[in-house]
Amino acid sequence: MSNQLRLSNQFLIAMPSLNDPNFSRSVTYICQHNDDGAMGVIINHPLELTLGEVLGDMGLSTTQDDVRDSTVFLGGPVQCERGFVLHQPVGEWEATLNVSDEIGITASRSLLASIAEGKGPKNSIIILGYAGWSAGQLEQEMLANSWLSGPADSDIIFNLPVEQRWQAAATCAGVDVTRLSGDIGHA
Repeated sequence: MSNQLRLSNQFLIAMPSLNDPNFSRSVTYICQHNDDGAMGVIINHPLELTLGEVLGDMGLSTTQDDVRDSTVFLGGPVQCERGFVLHQPVGEWEATLNVSDEIGITASRSLLASIAEGKGPKNSIIILGYAGWSAGQLEQEMLANSWLSGPADSDIIFNLPVEQRWQAAATCAGVDVTRLSGDIGHA
């Protein structure tokens, strides 16, 4: 991939014309992109599920109201039963992929237990499932005008209301999504 686009630690923003129900108006945070493909998690598709319910299913509990009431997100259509914690700072958790110097994604029960105790990372969102692309697939989808890429912003990931993330991510990339056409064009 030395001469190809690298999208790790970037936002992948669904174009308005992308009608796939899994990705419509989605913002996907790309956690890894290399010669083998790409993996990311959608950060703006909330589920009707709280972290308290997930913790209960795992035999964990919390006395922290903000933790118990936290929204869980659908990270993508792949392995929807698999859980991840997208968090900042990276910290020293087991089973963590450092996406950047500041943000990590972890698939570990111990991190969820720490969050339940109020001892987790400063910022985190809980995600079930992920989005995955085989080698070259994401690049082809970008050429087909399905996606826009742009710089990731931790404030959008962790602090901005869910309903504002898609437009904010596009704005961060310098694009007004309300003015985009679904037509494909190549110069």
